This record gives sequence, C-alpha cells and structure tokens, in this order.
Amino acid sequence: MRVWKKLILYFLLIVTSIIMFFPIIYAFMISFMTGGEILSGKLLPSTFSLDNYVKVFDRLPLFNYLINSFVVSLGVMLGQLVVCSLAAYAFVFITFKGRDFIFFLFISTMMIPWEATMIPNFFTIQKLDWINTYQGMTLPFFALAFGTFLLRQHFKTIPKELHEASQIAGLSKFGFFFRVVLPVSKTSLVTLGAYGFLTTWNMYLWPLLVTTNNSVRTVQIGLKQLQSQEVATEWGVVMAGVIVVIIPTLLLLFLGQKQLQKGLTQGALK
Repeated sequence: MRVWKKLILYFLLIVTSIIMFFPIIYAFMISFMTGGEILSGKLLPSTFSLDNYVKVFDRLPLFNYLINSFVVSLGVMLGQLVVCSLAAYAFVFITFKGRDFIFFLFISTMMIPWEATMIPNFFTIQKLDWINTYQGMTLPFFALAFGTFLLRQHFKTIPKELHEASQIAGLSKFGFFFRVVLPVSKTSLVTLGAYGFLTTWNMYLWPLLVTTNNSVRTVQIGLKQLQSQEVATEWGVVMAGVIVVIIPTLLLLFLGQKQLQKGLTQGALK
C-alpha cells in the first residue's frame, strides 16, 4: 500500500512539475523558431539556430541592461541584508520603551501596496536629483518589513544565555552582532539575499519611472522595448531575450533551493 501511495505521489509531482515548467520550456523552443514556425503552432523547431539570440543583442544593448540589472539587484540585496539585520537585532536584543509597538507598526507597512508609495518615493528621488542613477533605483527598497520579520524570527531562536555570556566576556553590542548573531544566521541571510535579488531582478515599473535613457535601464525595460520596436513583433527574438534574462534567476533558484526552503522555515520553531 505504501508503494502505491509513493507512486501516486511521484506521479502527481511529475505532472504538476511539467505543467508549471512548460511555459519556460515552450519559450525556450520558440526562441529557436522562425516566424512561420511560431504561427503554425509547432512545439519543436525544425533547426536549433541561434539567429534570434544574435538579433536580440543587435537590436538592444542587452549586455548593458544585464550589467545594470546585476548592479541594481546586488545593491538592493546588500542594502536589505544590512538594514534588515540591524533592525532585527535591535528588535530582539536591545530593550527600549515601545519596542514591540514599533515593530508591529513597522510590520504593518506590509499591508500598504507598493503602488501607494510609488508617487511619494518618485518625488523624493526627483528632488534629490537621483533620476537615472543607481541609488535612485536601489535606496527605496533597503528597508524591507518582510526581511526584518524573517531575521527577527530567527534571531529569537538564539538563546538569551549566549547574549548574557557575551556581555560577561566583554563583547560590545556590535561585537555580539558580528561575531555571534550573523555567523549562526547564515541560512536566513542567504534566503533574504536571494529573495531581494530575485524580486529586484524582475522589477519593471520603478526602473521605468526613474530612468529616461539606456545608460542605467534594466533588462525588464529592454524586453518591453523589444516588443514595441516592430509593428509585427518577432516572438522568436522576444523569447530569446526572455531566456537570456531568466537564466540568472533559474540558476539562483536551482543552486539555492535547499537554503531557501530551510531559511523560510528555520525561524518557525524555537
């Protein structure tokens, strides 16, 4: 009976995996097709030609867009790790009046849609003269309520006795933070870093608002430009660009899958 349950379970997992991954596989196949093959509804290309990939880099400064996306995503990732880890440390290990109220007030910002804060943030960036700059695309995302909550839940699993022992040993608050808290929280930090990198990599609206030229624009804007450049969109070329763009995210997910799962559940139990 157990064998049949396992077979059914694995069968359902395989079927659902194919359904979930099929759009990416089909986009990969379309990236090698000609316009006629796409219109005819073929699932497989007749030949695996790299012409569409060559056209992508000819029509757009895609390499420059990729570099910009890496810089912005990496900047947001590092900024969130620094700000969220320090905030979570303060909410767990530093006692001050109104700490819990401030924390829940901070967490309540998760209920505010990003679109509601977009216009005020844009005016702030504009007044600081940060249009078409990396700091204009990264700084508004450093303070992340979800990241602070994630790290706080993990920091709370660190025994209080360890904190007291560090004080007896003469470690300062920052010494305890750097030498004890961060080393035992690597999994949660990796999870937050991957989350910040992926969400920033896929961001479209904010880079579109704060950039007006191609010098600092990201790959998501480039893909949209690729669709609007021609009257009749060449979907083979567009899908080639999509495949180039999603490769870094897929590699990050495949390589860090276990760390992501472990980090998201690690703070659930004390």
